[in-house]
Amino acid sequence: MAVYFFWGEDDFGIAQAVDQIKQSVLDPAWLSFNFQTYDGSKEESTIEALNETMTPPFGMGGRLVWLQEATFCNNCSEALLTQLQRTLGVVPESSHLLITARKKPDKRIKSTKFLQEHAKVREFSPIPPWQTEALADRVRGTAQELGVKLDRGAMELLGEAVGNDSRRLWNELEKLKVYQGDRPQPLNRHEIQKLVAATSQNSLQLCGAIREGKSGDAIQLVGELLAQNEPALRIVATMIGQFRLWTVIKVMMESGERDDKAIAKLADLRNPKRLYFLRKEIGRLRGQQLLKTLPILLELEAGLKQGAIAQEILQTKVLELCQLFR
Repeated sequence: MAVYFFWGEDDFGIAQAVDQIKQSVLDPAWLSFNFQTYDGSKEESTIEALNETMTPPFGMGGRLVWLQEATFCNNCSEALLTQLQRTLGVVPESSHLLITARKKPDKRIKSTKFLQEHAKVREFSPIPPWQTEALADRVRGTAQELGVKLDRGAMELLGEAVGNDSRRLWNELEKLKVYQGDRPQPLNRHEIQKLVAATSQNSLQLCGAIREGKSGDAIQLVGELLAQNEPALRIVATMIGQFRLWTVIKVMMESGERDDKAIAKLADLRNPKRLYFLRKEIGRLRGQQLLKTLPILLELEAGLKQGAIAQEILQTKVLELCQLFR
């Protein structure tokens, strides 16, 4: 018996994980008998899924019941909670229950706590673009999964090229696997440059242009990002994350803090060694300059959410930000 709970907005990542479970659990010849999907947003179909999980599989292989878009980890009736408590601990060994949801579970409610005790929980949320270490870790893990050998430079460049697009990462690595063939040597940075169409414009580069006060470059980057169908709110989320990171580090430095671990903890950096590069990025800046960016960015985010025209408000606010660093 296995119960899985996958949540997050990375639909491709969840689809890949689901496919792996299907291949490991189900016999293709008995797929139509032993694989069922249910609507997890409805209590009655959720109860049906729990009951179906208790049914032994037909023929060969196991049974897989997939409860999609489950909502009971955010809002659960007493009746459904009772059914969960009756079922999850006694599911037959030959059955597997897969529960997926886009929304983050509420850890305070009983149903979530109970599910976490009985299920294998995995988060599938897109990695924020400014978390470059996490992006590199994901490249490394996915490359190992597909059997693609990359050196450190290749991993870093591939992470920069695909960002947090897990679908594109998978597709690029499959292409690189064919190119590599049986060659034992890992692919290097130069080969990635030739084989992967890197997007030279990204939101982090926009942050860098603003930091340097280069208004012309920044406005051009805004236009190119929007032309690539990059969602405006995603651009702003990256900007907020990056400028918050710079602000926290600079303010702590100016306050006299010299403990890298303390700075890294407050800035949500897993690797304190990265502070060396971040300090160089903000070396000539003042904490007061960086602090002034945050209200402008929040105004930008609020404007977009209230229906402002993306290109107009982005250009206006980006120019305001660039003025701070001239």
